[in-house]
Amino acid sequence: MADAAPSESFQVADQIKEEDTIDDSSKEEKKGDVKLEDLFADAESDDEFPSSRPAAATQSSSPGEMTPTSSQEGDTLKASDPEVMKSFYQRLFPWRYLFQWLNHSPTPTNDFSHREFAFTLSNDAYLRYQAFPTSEHIKKDVLRLMPSRFEIGPVYNTNPRDRKTLRNSTAFKPLSKELCFDIDLTDYDDIRTCCDKANICNKCWQFMTMAIKVVDAALREDFGFKHIMWVYSGRRGAHAWVCDKKARSMDDQKRRAVAGYLEVIRGGAQSGKKVNLRRPLHPHLTRSLDILKSHFQEDVLEVQNPWETDEQAEKLLQLLPDRQLNESLRKKWNSAPGRASLSKWADIDALAKTGASKSLDAKALLEAKQDIVLEYTYPRLDIEVSKKLNHLLKSPFVVHPGTGRVCVPIDTRSLEDFDPLGVPTVQSLLAEIDAWKEPEEVDPNSRPVQDWEKTSLKPYVEQFRAFVLALMKDERDVKVKRERDEGPESMDF
Repeated sequence: MADAAPSESFQVADQIKEEDTIDDSSKEEKKGDVKLEDLFADAESDDEFPSSRPAAATQSSSPGEMTPTSSQEGDTLKASDPEVMKSFYQRLFPWRYLFQWLNHSPTPTNDFSHREFAFTLSNDAYLRYQAFPTSEHIKKDVLRLMPSRFEIGPVYNTNPRDRKTLRNSTAFKPLSKELCFDIDLTDYDDIRTCCDKANICNKCWQFMTMAIKVVDAALREDFGFKHIMWVYSGRRGAHAWVCDKKARSMDDQKRRAVAGYLEVIRGGAQSGKKVNLRRPLHPHLTRSLDILKSHFQEDVLEVQNPWETDEQAEKLLQLLPDRQLNESLRKKWNSAPGRASLSKWADIDALAKTGASKSLDAKALLEAKQDIVLEYTYPRLDIEVSKKLNHLLKSPFVVHPGTGRVCVPIDTRSLEDFDPLGVPTVQSLLAEIDAWKEPEEVDPNSRPVQDWEKTSLKPYVEQFRAFVLALMKDERDVKVKRERDEGPESMDF
């Protein structure tokens, strides 16, 4: 961001927001149209999510199918155990909703059948360019190959499996994919003090909370995107999937522009000042500071206490613009070893007001403090994930093989309540199925209770379903509007 003029760096937001604007009046359904809910048949209508009811179990039991893992066994088995994973993919993974999400229609289209999937197998083999016509086909292949995870790539102009049959390799091109963002807590290792590397806790997860707030606000308010799904990565990060059609159809140049718009933190862990901004600040950065200032006070200064030691305090002084002020601060802190970061931050203004430096530039000090707040709170994006149309990203609802946690959606409406350490594990979910008891009185006309409904995965699957349904509705409304606009004019009699 520092090396681009504000007018060039940020104008892409207005351009993208204006494109593909949908008139609200177009969302009215024609009389006689089938209701959307009827088009998107729920999973309860088929056997995609098999139930554990005795009758259903009797009908579907076969030599190749899995039985529930007992609670005791579930406590000892690892997430990478093939039997555990087979049970999860067969009984709990929301295959139908995954299909509807990527297909953008209740009936199969090229949006799904030309979509690339990549499997990471247990022996670390990596299978790219897998493609499937329906959710049932990908489910069968996952159960056959038992990958440790699978990733989602772009929609190509032909079936990825047929790419080698093309006369010219350059004829195989990606057409669309969700705009994605990846944030990992390891990129915060130089400022978080509670954990490092792959370890996380609820204290440092607040950096992820800050990042989601800032990026989500920018994507919605500055670019006009609506269908944004945040997903827990299963260990130490989060992914954003921007699913609006205008986002999916962006080329690499636009994706780089959006990524550059959001990139503020630059430089590796050993580099000096990571934030160098032009003034006046762009409204996006002003809004970000408003979002982040309370987090900086509470989650950074109070909880992380990043400048407690003399060595850490020197890092802070390097970010301040006045040598005389720095000397005064250094003397004060040397006389009070272990002084809390919250107090050291307050000392900056307190000493500045006493005239500790005759050459102090108040405006430069204010700007330096703003840069420091952003350096310690602003999202640290793995920007390469966002720049390329053909980049692959781990699918929602897969299981992280190291932690056993499911990569569940994060509800931004209750972002502060999300606990990464409380996310269901595949072992606990199978144990919950076993522990579930059928109600004493069951309506014979009621549908069977699906296995995911018996577990703590239920709210996450329901959230995913609601997201997919809203995306489907908008896609359908746009299609109806286009048909109206492009259709023959009605004749007046």
